Amino acid sequence: MPVNLTPNAIAAINGGDVNSKPLVQVLDIKLIGNSQERYRFLISDAVATQQAMLATQLNDRVKSGQVRKGSVIQLIDYICSVVQNRKIIVVLNMETIIPECEIIGNPKMNTESHSTAQKEFPGGNPARSVGVTNNNLSVQNGGNKMPSFRPSVQPPFQPPPNYKSHGTILKNEAPARIIPIAALNPYQGRWAIKARVTAKGDLRRYNNARGDGKVFSFDLLDSDGGEIRVTCFNAVVDRFYDTIEVGKVYLISKGSLKPAQKNFNHLKNEWEIFLEASSSVELCPDEDGSIPKQQFSFRPISEIENVENNSILDVIGIVISVNPSVPILRKNGMETQRRIVNLKDGSGRSVELTMWGEFCNREGHQLQEMIDSGSFPVLAVKSGKVNDFSGKSVGTISATQLFINPDFTEACNLREWFDRGGKNAASQSISRDIMPAGSRNEIRKTVSQIKDEGLGRSDKPDWVTVKATISFIKTDTFCYAACPLMIGDRQCNKKVTRSGNTRWQCDRCNQEFEDCDYRYLLQAQVQDHTGLTWVTAFQEAGEEILGCSAKELYLLKYEEEDDFRFGEIIRSRLLNQFLFRLKIKEEMYGEEQRVKITVVKADKVNYTTESRHLLDLISKCP
Repeated sequence: MPVNLTPNAIAAINGGDVNSKPLVQVLDIKLIGNSQERYRFLISDAVATQQAMLATQLNDRVKSGQVRKGSVIQLIDYICSVVQNRKIIVVLNMETIIPECEIIGNPKMNTESHSTAQKEFPGGNPARSVGVTNNNLSVQNGGNKMPSFRPSVQPPFQPPPNYKSHGTILKNEAPARIIPIAALNPYQGRWAIKARVTAKGDLRRYNNARGDGKVFSFDLLDSDGGEIRVTCFNAVVDRFYDTIEVGKVYLISKGSLKPAQKNFNHLKNEWEIFLEASSSVELCPDEDGSIPKQQFSFRPISEIENVENNSILDVIGIVISVNPSVPILRKNGMETQRRIVNLKDGSGRSVELTMWGEFCNREGHQLQEMIDSGSFPVLAVKSGKVNDFSGKSVGTISATQLFINPDFTEACNLREWFDRGGKNAASQSISRDIMPAGSRNEIRKTVSQIKDEGLGRSDKPDWVTVKATISFIKTDTFCYAACPLMIGDRQCNKKVTRSGNTRWQCDRCNQEFEDCDYRYLLQAQVQDHTGLTWVTAFQEAGEEILGCSAKELYLLKYEEEDDFRFGEIIRSRLLNQFLFRLKIKEEMYGEEQRVKITVVKADKVNYTTESRHLLDLISKCP
């Protein structure tokens, strides 16, 4: 017996049906799109065929093989939209009924027009699209024992309702139905979403070739966990900026969808809504609380070590220290405030959170008072930005939200861990330039193995630990004059040059200033029982080796001209044994490839710990 597809399903959907949940067959699947993958289907009701577009959240159904050519599917959520004068069925949700089946019936291209529903649909040659001839479209039941199957939900098609109180309904004037944010796509003609505002950006003004303008954006969250950003420009800003409030629920419709600009939009949605003059934003005052107030995706601090630079993430931790707020001169010459807060969690790691601007005076001041009073608050960070300069840290941006002692499960669990002993648990800061993974810290090598094993010559750097002694330190160029200005949440640190007799100039920041900073660029020879090699140590590692700052050493040699004390400091560091954490990577010098060995961290040898390590090696010997 043949499989029963829903009769006249294609015609019904083209006529406006969105509720019949028809059973159709997939005749062809094509991958389209360059920057964003989308799948186009050719579907059949055994008589007519129609082009359909699969919502991107369903792409995995095709990739996993749940849906393929010949599959019988039931359309659960769908809508018919007109795209470039063609009707396209947008599939928002579906179920696979039969994964694989022979072609059912004798389907032909649907001949309805998008306006009259009676003219030819310009969809191309269906036989070529399916990849079979019409002679092969009939069901071959000779050896096919496929049972008859009817959809579990298949009500008869009902025409669209007639809104009598409004007279005859014109095209696109029926109320748009509410759909999940995850189902939004540019192929829908009309839509509406019901969502809560979780964040609202500041009103910003700009100037470009087309003149002055203003813009603001806000983020939405619906009851299904879908998130999307909404952006307004110019006159639309005047309509909605004062209307939008964080925490309130709105019904939003009649906006346009465009690809999200991932440089500025961190939400997990490939689209962004742009409101227009015709857009509608209505407050829902009787919201029942089905939409959460905020959605977090917390990452343990230990995982931040391996997160890419500039990533946006959520993190939660116990505040263990708060530094005073300090003024910082930005690249544009404006002054702002910076405050560093240290967080720890149960992963055995801690991280610096760098607060900027109003965060320093608002949440930063509140945290400072709490720490001073002896309490250690829980801090949840929504949308912090990862920075990998000299280790990993998290900084605030305009979209960041901070929650002090929030009332949700993760915060309660963290508080319980801290009170039960986590307060005294050891934690290692990831806000230093350390190894990208804990296990790599224990990869021990000798100096000769660096060359013999060709370390650093692959695409990624090698990270090893070497126990070695400092045998020589180059003192003629041990540091450089660095720019003290801030770029974002980090110091510029680029080399500066003299501008006149008393001022310094940074070419990168294109600014002059009275005082510069001094940073280590230390070159030294280290050796063990197998050989010796040159290494380079930058600021923090240089301070660990020499025991003082680069500025102190520079002033001692060049300002005070105390060569004796300078030489004493250098000599006192020679023949000292360290555990060097090394980053080894091949780099280009001119036209020559050289392996560069950088000291990431230099620890004085703890002989108790080192003895245990040697005993462990002996115990593993055969």
